Amino acid sequence: MADTVANRVSRIIAGSAHALLDKVENLAPDAMMAQSIREIEQVIAEVRVDLGKAEAAKHLVLSQMAKLNGEHEELSGQVEAAIAQGRDDLASAAIGRQTDIEDLLPVLQKSLDEHTEHGKELESYVVALLAKRRELDQLRTDYQASLASGSPSQSPAEGSDRQSRVEDAESSFGRVLARQTGVANLTSGAATEAAKLKELADMQRGLRIAERLAALKASRDPGQN
Repeated sequence: MADTVANRVSRIIAGSAHALLDKVENLAPDAMMAQSIREIEQVIAEVRVDLGKAEAAKHLVLSQMAKLNGEHEELSGQVEAAIAQGRDDLASAAIGRQTDIEDLLPVLQKSLDEHTEHGKELESYVVALLAKRRELDQLRTDYQASLASGSPSQSPAEGSDRQSRVEDAESSFGRVLARQTGVANLTSGAATEAAKLKELADMQRGLRIAERLAALKASRDPGQN
């Protein structure tokens, strides 16, 4: 998406109105404006499809998190039952699964945050494109009115004002794309860092299991050393 739709959105926001103003002497300016408006509508539709995919991804992550949280709670009861029966082996297995869940949840939360941020960026694209379409609609209306009245389509001052608004839009949209690039770069190093920390995580997991089992057994028997 970042190499296709986002670039098209940037081009539309930064250049469409300016290009139309530069080519106002074109033999068919009204048709050119209509084509630009149709292109904006097409890109809006594509961005909305991507927005729908981002929302679906968020739903899947939330469902997985809810499932894991439910499993974690159920395992707590199973640990208590295993300890009551003197089955430390079963209690350790259940605690091990709980620690796995606890390790998975932060990763899923990060994924949820990324999908949420991506959705916000897509929403900002739609807002910017709708604003640009309104601008071009007004430009086309002004042009058609000037033809009907026989007056020039725009004065130099009006052209300068519109160009200034286009430049402001380009600057604002550039900041949106910069935020998107930053988010994408942040995600690229996660797999490498996870590999480096795997050995340490394995050691910590075993310690967590032993500590939790000892704490649970101690809580059930206050007189135990």
